[in-house]
Amino acid sequence: MSAAPATSTALVWFRRDLRAHDHAALSQALARHGRVYCAFVFDTDILDALPSRSDRRVEFIHASVLALHGALQALAARGGVPGGGLIVRHGRALDCIAALAQALGVSEVLVNRDYEPAARARDAAVASALAGLGIAFSSHKDQVLLECDEVLNRQHQPYSVFTPYRRAWLARLDDGQLAAHPVEPRPGQLAPPPVPERLPGLEELGFARTNLGTLALPTGQDGAQQLLRDFASRLSCYHEARDYPARKGVSYLSVHLRFGTLSIREAARLAWPHAARGDAGAQVWLSELCWRDFYFMILWHHPRVVSQAFRPEYDRVQWDDAPALWQAWLTARTGYPLVDAALRQLHQTGYMHNRLRMVVASFLTKDLGLDWRLGERHFAEHLNDYDLAANNGGWQWAASTGCDAQPWFRIFNPVTQSRRFDPEGRFIRRYLPELARVPPAHIHFPADMRPQELAACGLRLGEDYPLPVVQHASARERTLMRFHFLKANAA
Repeated sequence: MSAAPATSTALVWFRRDLRAHDHAALSQALARHGRVYCAFVFDTDILDALPSRSDRRVEFIHASVLALHGALQALAARGGVPGGGLIVRHGRALDCIAALAQALGVSEVLVNRDYEPAARARDAAVASALAGLGIAFSSHKDQVLLECDEVLNRQHQPYSVFTPYRRAWLARLDDGQLAAHPVEPRPGQLAPPPVPERLPGLEELGFARTNLGTLALPTGQDGAQQLLRDFASRLSCYHEARDYPARKGVSYLSVHLRFGTLSIREAARLAWPHAARGDAGAQVWLSELCWRDFYFMILWHHPRVVSQAFRPEYDRVQWDDAPALWQAWLTARTGYPLVDAALRQLHQTGYMHNRLRMVVASFLTKDLGLDWRLGERHFAEHLNDYDLAANNGGWQWAASTGCDAQPWFRIFNPVTQSRRFDPEGRFIRRYLPELARVPPAHIHFPADMRPQELAACGLRLGEDYPLPVVQHASARERTLMRFHFLKANAA
C-alpha cells in the first residue's frame, strides 16, 4: 500500500457492506488518507417506511453493526494502538453524514456504490451537500463483480437476455476482478470516535426483538464466514441439491451478500477455480452470482422496472381484482400444500427457498391471475435477504413481464413441482403439520383424496386444511387467454 498523506482525514460511510475486510471504500480511504473515521447511520428515511416495528432485517443489521464495531477496533489494535470502531448515528443519512463530515474536518467521504434508485438519489443529495462544504464524495464498486456498463453487447448497449450476458460476463471476469481489496491500516490510522461511543440498542431505535435468535442464521462477518465454510463443503453438490427445499442444498448466504457481511468477491473466489476445472456445482453457483450482477445492471439502466414491466407492452396485462384469492395467498390457505408451506416458511423465518419463490410467484400471477407487484411488495416486507434488483427481477421473470422472462405460455403446475422437488412431502409436513398424517401419494394435493382416505388421516378438507381456491387446469387456460388477448389487441 502506498503511503497516504499524513495530514488528510477521511470518513468511510458503511451501508450494505458491514465487514472490515475486502472492502473497497475502506481500502481506498486507507490508501489515500492519513486518518480514517468509520460511520454507520440507522437511516430514519428507511426505517420509518418499514410496515412493522418487529423486523428481522433491522435486528440482523443491528447485530452486524455491533460486530463491525468490534472488528474495526480489533483491526486497529493489531497495530498496537487502540482506536477504530464505528461512529453510529440514528437519523436522516443526508443530515447525519454532512454534519459528521464537517464536525470531523474530513476532506473526503467514501462509500461503496448502491444501485437502487432511492439510494442513488440519496447519494446524489449527500454529495451535493458535501460539495457545499468543500468536502469530496467518492463511490466505489464493491457489491457486484461487474457493474453498470462493464458488460455491454456489440452495439455497446446493456443486455436484456441472461445467457449472452453470462457469456460476456464470464469472458470479462478474471483474477483481477476477484482480488480482495486490502484493509491494512497502519498504527493509529483508524481513528476512534471523537467521544466514547455507546451504540444504541435495538429498542432505542424503535424496534422490538424478533425470533431471529432462534433461527439458524448467524449474523455479522463472522456469521458469514461460518456459513461460507459450511457451503464450501457442499459446493460440488450444489447443482444437484439446490432445487429440493427439504435438503440442505443451497448456500444460505443471500442475506450476508445483501448486507455485505460477506464480500461478493470472496463468494466468487470460492467457486472460480473449481468452475474452471469443470465442477458442475461451482459452475452453477457462479452462474447464480452472475444473475445477481445481471439484475443490478438491469435496475441501473432501467429504473422504471421498480413499478413498471420491463417490457412496456406487458403493462397492459389485465390482472384480476380478486381480494378473496389475494387473501388466500397472503394467509397461506390456497389449498396447494407446496405453495402454502413456502409462504409459511417466509412468514415464520423471513426466508423462502429459491425454487419455491418461483413456484409461489407463478401461482400468484398465473393461477390466481393477480398482479406481480402485489407479491413483489409482500416479499419486500418479509424477506430477510430482500434486494430490490433480484426481487423485482425474479417476480417479473415469473410473471413473464420482465427481461429474459419465463415465456407466458409456460406455466408451473404447483402439484407437479411439489411431486418433483418434495417427493416425500418432508418440507410440506414441516410447515403444514395439519397434513402430517397424509400419505406421500396425496400430500401434494389432498383435494384428490376420497372420503375414506381423508377419514383415515383425520383430515377435514375445508376445516383443517382449505380446499383449492382455483383449479390449476382452468386457471392455466384463463392465463393463456389473458396473454392471447393482450397479443391480439397489440397486433
